[in-house]
Amino acid sequence: MKALAMKKMINRVDDVVSDQLKGFAKANPDLIVSLDPFYISRQKPANPKVALISGGGSGHEPMHGGFVGLGMLDGACPGEVFTSPTPDQMYECAKQVESGEGILFLVKNYTGDVMNFETAVELLHGDGFKVQAALIDDDVAVKDSLYTAGRRGVAGTVLAEKILGTATEQGYSLDECSKLAKRITNHTRSIGISLAACTVPAAGIPGFTLADNEVEFGIGIHGEPGIKRMPFTDSDSMVTQMMKRLLDNTPYERDVRRWDNDKGEWLEENWTTSPLIQGDNVIVLVNSLGGTPLSELYCVYRKVAEIVEKNGLSIERNLIGAYCTSLDMQGVSITILNADDEMLSLWDKPVHTPALRWGC
Repeated sequence: MKALAMKKMINRVDDVVSDQLKGFAKANPDLIVSLDPFYISRQKPANPKVALISGGGSGHEPMHGGFVGLGMLDGACPGEVFTSPTPDQMYECAKQVESGEGILFLVKNYTGDVMNFETAVELLHGDGFKVQAALIDDDVAVKDSLYTAGRRGVAGTVLAEKILGTATEQGYSLDECSKLAKRITNHTRSIGISLAACTVPAAGIPGFTLADNEVEFGIGIHGEPGIKRMPFTDSDSMVTQMMKRLLDNTPYERDVRRWDNDKGEWLEENWTTSPLIQGDNVIVLVNSLGGTPLSELYCVYRKVAEIVEKNGLSIERNLIGAYCTSLDMQGVSITILNADDEMLSLWDKPVHTPALRWGC
């Protein structure tokens, strides 16, 4: 066995995900955990409902497996660390939880995720299932990168999973869920910064190096470069610059592929982000990228709330903690969802998952 150039609570590098899933299964015996192929799911529901499934590379825990349960996901497909899950994982997970009302995949906008989820959509459609995929592309930092065409999908996915998960529990149809997913995406924006890189187990060393006084502004959740490297001053200064990006109301237009079940083909739609205006109600997520303690997140939230209020917005709900991480990266992301009454009502409904619980 190759000696590790790092200290992590792992065994063999090749077993990181399987060991994690075995532990997850022991901790959550009410959920189904498959090791071949990898997926986490709820039991098939007694009453038919739309099945909501997401997934992506491991390393972002608790997203997505930690959000499987009442009021959120029916299933999650974890890939290897920072590697997209495969179509067979999505296919088998979908068959496990599908109950007759269709399947909705939530897909973060990364090239591998999009390609593999689209293949799963086509396979399931070929076998007679009603299926749809909704793209999440909330990262305002970059519009194209080595990993994406368009904006990346990041922590806004957590908010979408909660709201849409409740919608499926409330009996929304597949078409209604798909339209709601589009509205959530067009109303959500996120940005992150890194103070220190994460260490991917297979590499054994940090993914990049920052000087003691530097931050990566606009970092991706896999350690992808952001907008720029810049001097670190203090929390308030960093948050002010992050919020300036988030509150920019320049419309962002893009073409998104939508699956048409009747025609059995992908169609192009044009989406445009919704502006934030005075009087809007918002949900704010201040998220640790893995290595930032809760005490610092509250320092960030204090400044976020101050800026939001100065801009005439009202924070109706908030979420503060580690929900969409990047292994052990020291950094933080901020997400703002311009939430209408329907979204707020769905947000407030009960949720019972390993990582998010209220109202139960």
